[in-house]
Amino acid sequence: MNKGAEENSDNVNPIRLFGIIFPSFPSLMLRFGKVLLGFKRKANKGGRIFKKELINQGINKNTAAELTDIYVENSNLLKYLQYFR
Repeated sequence: MNKGAEENSDNVNPIRLFGIIFPSFPSLMLRFGKVLLGFKRKANKGGRIFKKELINQGINKNTAAELTDIYVENSNLLKYLQYFR
């Protein structure tokens, strides 16, 4: 195998990589936003169902609201993103 071709495959030009990724960045961010909003919508819907079922089972509204807040709190992705900083 050609030694020059081997060296080129190991070295990645960061400017070229940026040029490849940059044009698709806006569409990736829109897709990510759509997925994030869908996730939050489903989590909030699940929280409403959870609260409704707790109340139907005889738990008072204040306790059900507190438990629902704890239940929905886990869907806060921004809290998890702070760990990556």
